Amino acid sequence: PEILAYINYVADKYDLRGDIQLETRVTSAHFDEAANRWTVTTDRGDEYSARFCIMATGCLSAARVPDIPGLENYQGEWYHTGAWPHEGVDFTGKTVGVIGTGSSAIQSIPLIAQQAKHLTVFQRTANFSVPAHNGPLDDQYRERMTTGYTRIRAEARNSPAGILGRAMNDKSVLEAAEEERKREFEERWALGGLGLGSAFNDISLNLEANAIAAEFVRSKIREIVKDPETAELLCPRDYPFGTKRLCVDTDYYGTFNRDNVKLVSIKDNPIQEITPKGLRTGTGEYEFDAIVFATGFDAMTGALLNIDIRGRGGLTLREKWEHGPRTYLGLQVAGFPNLFTITGPGSPSVLSNMIVSIEQHVDWIFDCVSYLREREITTIEASPEAEDRWVDHVNEVASRTLYPLANSWYIGANIPGKPRVFMPYIGGVGNYAQKCQQVAENGYEGFELDSGRVAAGAR
Repeated sequence: PEILAYINYVADKYDLRGDIQLETRVTSAHFDEAANRWTVTTDRGDEYSARFCIMATGCLSAARVPDIPGLENYQGEWYHTGAWPHEGVDFTGKTVGVIGTGSSAIQSIPLIAQQAKHLTVFQRTANFSVPAHNGPLDDQYRERMTTGYTRIRAEARNSPAGILGRAMNDKSVLEAAEEERKREFEERWALGGLGLGSAFNDISLNLEANAIAAEFVRSKIREIVKDPETAELLCPRDYPFGTKRLCVDTDYYGTFNRDNVKLVSIKDNPIQEITPKGLRTGTGEYEFDAIVFATGFDAMTGALLNIDIRGRGGLTLREKWEHGPRTYLGLQVAGFPNLFTITGPGSPSVLSNMIVSIEQHVDWIFDCVSYLREREITTIEASPEAEDRWVDHVNEVASRTLYPLANSWYIGANIPGKPRVFMPYIGGVGNYAQKCQQVAENGYEGFELDSGRVAAGAR
């Protein structure tokens, strides 16, 4: 509700509602090479022509419902956490099944458990989660944020993750004594949030160091969850700590101490089908009044590829990305002039404070479009060579870390048939922003600028 209130506030303050068309899905965007314009169509049959096309489709907006046979025959209610009804859902007195234990499941399971008569959670892969420890903001904090707002915002934009929190400890966990390790981990756990990942400087770089941090989290799970068998099922072991999105929770692990909550592992015993009354695994049947799919998204590329985007020569974006997404700076794709992607593949995006990264891209695109208009430049397009160099750089930086070792949605592993490519840029928000700025200062180095005829009304 806080974010929605903020969005409504901004929409009213800047009188934006008249420029926003809701309840509409874009179905295609085709580049007209003769006119140097994009033609955008919607599911309402509307057609728009624009010189620039900016894809602000979101990295996590294409919800994925797994292809489990029988869903069409289910007689109860079912929901996806990524498409939650605006009016909310009341699970009071109902038996509920939640499929998935990723980020949205970790957020929703404690709340569903408080309402439901009984909740069964189906887990394939256990995930690491750390406590949020959210609380009311005191007056001193508000005063500090208000008076230092400009400085804090600038520091966030130049930080590694776009987040100002406890700084990275510039020491290897392997060099720290056991007492120092425990103290650093415990302090960050007590503080809450994502600071545990920066408790030492080699957690995301060295498997031995990572294993120490992972075991600390597993020890916390065992402390919290009373049933030893359930605790062990909740202990992640399939990937290095932090290489899938680190979740932040409020009483997630403690929820499994409730009498009305049961955890079922489907790692070796997958769901076979959705039945009219529930679902069936290889060893049993379950009946539910409602099923919640917390099964994630076709991340980073899904929303873009759901639109029929065609560039030069009728090349579709799906064809261009057949072997994985390729961009220059995560901002443009060779062969698609004047098409910009906000937080696209090849930018920090999902490895950062998304608001900071979105704002950086919006500012960069605004400055770019202004530059083109002032100089009467018709099109801007990433060169294939610059695109290749950037993709190589993104892959090289990722290869220095443990991130590619995990079968995460960062590499598309949650979508059957999706090419396995590490999609975000892990080189840091501040470092990335400097690279983008340098490109602009060098006359948009790596982009091909064409000052051909501008179609009437194109400005």
